[in-house]
Amino acid sequence: TFAILAINSWELLLKARLLKLNNYRINSIYCYKPYFNKNGEKSKKKKVLDRNRTNNPKSISIYEALNRLNSQHELPSKLKDNIDSLIEFRDNAIHFINMKDLSKPLQELGFACIKNYVQVLKDWQTKRSLSKYNLYLMPLAYVDNKIDVDSASSPEAQNFIQLIKHKLENENKGEEYDIAIKIELKFQKGNSFTSTNVKYDENGIPVTLSEEDIRKRYPFTYKEVIDKAKNRYSDFKCGTKFNTIMKSVKQNVKLYYERKLDSKNPKSQKQGFYSPNIWQVLDNNYTRDRI
Repeated sequence: TFAILAINSWELLLKARLLKLNNYRINSIYCYKPYFNKNGEKSKKKKVLDRNRTNNPKSISIYEALNRLNSQHELPSKLKDNIDSLIEFRDNAIHFINMKDLSKPLQELGFACIKNYVQVLKDWQTKRSLSKYNLYLMPLAYVDNKIDVDSASSPEAQNFIQLIKHKLENENKGEEYDIAIKIELKFQKGNSFTSTNVKYDENGIPVTLSEEDIRKRYPFTYKEVIDKAKNRYSDFKCGTKFNTIMKSVKQNVKLYYERKLDSKNPKSQKQGFYSPNIWQVLDNNYTRDRI
């Protein structure tokens, strides 16, 4: 159900983007077919609208929409691969090839799908706000990793898994979009005395993060933020405005984390690290370059 509805949403959004790029000319998303001359031969130039059984014009398929936007450099490769993968899953599902042992891979595609959908709305600067929606994909269940073992999966499921693996192996690591987001539940022996206790809400549940977890959540150094911002924004300058923004960012524990270079030395120098969510702040202050 998720795959079917998600692809439907993508198809509408992609066609809307094509309409905007073509000055809202509705025929830009219509299908055309060759015109047949009186002698029964196909015309080499003339084409006519392709209509459905109710005589309404047919619109292009999601595949055609993807190809057209991709040729105009509107779609990052990871975004296109994520949609392609969900289409493949949907097509198998609606033709009753129900791969029940693919709950975990589907959920990983689903998480990436939602993240990509929100991101592309920002990148395309749409006027539609999603602030009133809680865009969360409800966990299907905790699925044991043994589901990935070949002997536990059907041939159809294995074909699908191999397709996704091939896309992941050839992905561009530099993009903000994702093909799939890994779901992992890990139990570790040991104590939490060397971990950092993070608490965003006084009434919230404390979350303990290891040093490794923290570096995953705050992957960027100050220099990396500047270097990426120079490529991301057309009007970026490392000056007073940027310094003021970064000063406020450092006050937000969700965006900034500072750690000692030597955790055992109380006089050790400190280094700051930034969350990927910093781009949401900077996006509101600078102009994005085209994808």
